[in-house]
Amino acid sequence: MQTAKTLRMTPQRRVILEELRKVDTHPTADELYEMVRKRLPKVSLGTIYRNLDLLSSDGVIQKLQAGNSQMRFDGNAEPHMHISCIKCGRVADVHSGPDTSALSQEVETDFILLGCTVLLYGICPQCAADGKTSERFTP
Repeated sequence: MQTAKTLRMTPQRRVILEELRKVDTHPTADELYEMVRKRLPKVSLGTIYRNLDLLSSDGVIQKLQAGNSQMRFDGNAEPHMHISCIKCGRVADVHSGPDTSALSQEVETDFILLGCTVLLYGICPQCAADGKTSERFTP
């Protein structure tokens, strides 16, 4: 397995990373594909998926699974929490609260702990304003 120090930054990989880091919307691979195609018109969706897998397994980006929605990606690989809207699927960073690396140090387990991801669920301001609230939720 490659490490972040040895992962070669191909032109496609560099553009994917640059486009991902331009936004804080945590796009899906399909959304990122549309963004990257503006700069690399001949890029394939398969190239996007392969490079997102490589970048996430290398720790350069984060891969987020929010409920039953599509996988989303975050260009900020630093430990932090996320919140997902149960109505529209929007994912946002949580800018306050415990640091996930500090939180993982509080856990007592016989596992070898490798990391911690915290995903909160709620209803975003847009969905709340549109009256899309719900009392029932199952992650």
